[in-house]
Amino acid sequence: MQQARLIETQRAAPREVPQRSRLKLFSGRGNPVLAQEIAAGLDVPLAEMSIFRFADGEIGVRIEESVRGEDVFVIQSTSPPVNENLMELLVMVDALRRASADRITAVIPYFGYARQDRKMRPREPISAKLVANLLTAAGCHRILTVDLHAGQIWGFFDIPLDHLPSRMILGDYVARKGLQNIVVVSPDVGGVPRAREFAKQLGAPIAIIDKRRDRPNQVKEIVHVIGKVHRKTAIIVDDIVDTAGTLTIGAQALIKRGVTAVYACATHALLSGPAVQRISGSAIVELAVTNTIPLPAEKKMEKITVLSVAPLLAEAIRRVHEDRSVSQLFD
Repeated sequence: MQQARLIETQRAAPREVPQRSRLKLFSGRGNPVLAQEIAAGLDVPLAEMSIFRFADGEIGVRIEESVRGEDVFVIQSTSPPVNENLMELLVMVDALRRASADRITAVIPYFGYARQDRKMRPREPISAKLVANLLTAAGCHRILTVDLHAGQIWGFFDIPLDHLPSRMILGDYVARKGLQNIVVVSPDVGGVPRAREFAKQLGAPIAIIDKRRDRPNQVKEIVHVIGKVHRKTAIIVDDIVDTAGTLTIGAQALIKRGVTAVYACATHALLSGPAVQRISGSAIVELAVTNTIPLPAEKKMEKITVLSVAPLLAEAIRRVHEDRSVSQLFD
């Protein structure tokens, strides 16, 4: 009888719901403008932190406010200078871990070293896996990133990773242009899944450029274009534009095969070396990219349109903080 009354009392007693830790945003120097846009979208100010250098060039970090028990998000693209930004991110995460943050999520719009995701020859590293290990060892509990170069990188992490595709932003932009008779083109065989998802969003067929590469950042020749492209408007879809060799040679091959106009979409605009000059002199009408990597003034040109991923990242951060589904963003 006493036991029954005890059980009934326990059922009637209100449950104590633990208070959710507050959301705090920190930004490194990799992409501060994007970080400010994300903070504005969340209506949360960027937290105070000092980043400085010692006399010998080492990076130093000082967290200027309490983060004990807080849900912390660190926004840092590991774009050029890659090693500088990566080390800065690792030091920030370590400082937050030692300051007793409850959970640390690294928001990495552009994940550097992603193209070193496998061994192509003997005695080569798998640097993407090494970076994953470093982030985990530093104290990250979760990773939030945009358009990883290769799907297997997801499996390099022993912590949760949320992967956000940019096709929702780039695809919507292309759809609003009202282009007719389009075909989505993958610049290589490896990019077919990305092109297929993009084409599905636009309700368009796909084609594939079969190319051969002598060494990184150089294309030897275009071997063949697989698919019907004659008299169509081509949309080349890729994740990274680095030196723009693949992109511009691909555009030239499409024009030779009867394409009426070539547009291009890419998430990460590295635009290294001769990229801007190549794009300027190419058959590409417009290249749409996102701001996962800051675009300096000298690389801005009429052909390049920059779209912001801040609303996408802000909503993903909000959902992670509230323990809600991130994948519903893709539906």
